[in-house]
Amino acid sequence: MRWRTILPQHCVLMVTCLVTVLEAVPIDIDKTKVQNTQPVESAKIEPPDTGLYYDEYLKQVIDVLETDNHFREKLQKADIEELKSGRLSKELDLVSHHVRTKLDELKRQEVGRLRMLIKAKLDSLQDVGMDHQALLRQFDHLNHMNPDKFESKDLDMLIKAATADLENYDKTRHEEFKKYEMMKEHERREYLKTLDEEKRKEEESKFEEMKKKHENHPKVNHPGSKDQLKEVWEEADGLDPNDFDPKTFFKLHDVNNDGFLDEQELEALFTKELEKVYDPKNEEDDMIEMEEERLRMREHVMNETLDQQQFFTEDELKEYEKIISLQENELKKKADELQKQKEELQRQHDQLEAQKQEYHQVVQQMEQKKLQQGTPPSGPNGELKFEPHI
Repeated sequence: MRWRTILPQHCVLMVTCLVTVLEAVPIDIDKTKVQNTQPVESAKIEPPDTGLYYDEYLKQVIDVLETDNHFREKLQKADIEELKSGRLSKELDLVSHHVRTKLDELKRQEVGRLRMLIKAKLDSLQDVGMDHQALLRQFDHLNHMNPDKFESKDLDMLIKAATADLENYDKTRHEEFKKYEMMKEHERREYLKTLDEEKRKEEESKFEEMKKKHENHPKVNHPGSKDQLKEVWEEADGLDPNDFDPKTFFKLHDVNNDGFLDEQELEALFTKELEKVYDPKNEEDDMIEMEEERLRMREHVMNETLDQQQFFTEDELKEYEKIISLQENELKKKADELQKQKEELQRQHDQLEAQKQEYHQVVQQMEQKKLQQGTPPSGPNGELKFEPHI
């Protein structure tokens, strides 16, 4: 089971509503058409990386807790308010001794990992005399006051930290994608500035042609609609559209058999729709945009809203370009300063070389004068030099 599945419990409500809204009458399904509707217990999907700095610890704690049947049942039935309020954490007192021992071990490992990270950071900064206990307080996903025991407070802190952090996960992904799109458009416009009028018109024409080509695709069904799900049933599952049954559909796509359609399983349902619009072989289709659309589709089904706005506005692009311009100007200033320093060092070097050359010329002239006057030549320290007698 995925932790991100348990946190947004409205996903569960969505699946319940899906069965109700479609109002399908249970029908007899040809068992020969449906393969593996009951996945074996050992079949597991690797959980996606949450992006949290305590991701591994989070997954390990959940895996251990799920080995306790009582807690697993409570976890699956808990709503978002129970998770946030900490009521679920009190169930930790009822888990088996073996589970508690394993959780204690995981916490000690996590505290040790955090201490190693802190030490490495301090060593890199050549800072000594810092209180590790004080530094551990900045990590709010565990109780640092008791580093050896995993208590209900630890579970409560872990749930609250993960809930808060994961609520910002999609927002961060959207912001990163917006920056990607603005940078792509900025680079396109900057490239156009380097072209003459004729080539610029050619590029603009090609760009508009690619946009039209990208928009020319088969009809895309509304995410989560009956038509969209029936299409998955028919084309991806290979079943008769006239036999469509929501309950069977749910069982087919609940791959890990945990009773939920989690975010990864939900996003997989949109693959067929996205393939209508995006093809990695086509120059006009951006696969990064496809993943953003997949995320927006999933959010729509979960939140029942679909934002049809463009990825970024012209004002946002202008603001972004201002930031880029400031950064470029700052880099140019630093480059100019470094160039001036280089030129000054070169000038000083040339000056020293010229002085060295003059010094050698003076020494040679003095040696020649001494030879002409019959005075034995001298070395650099004034010692006499004698020619060997032949």
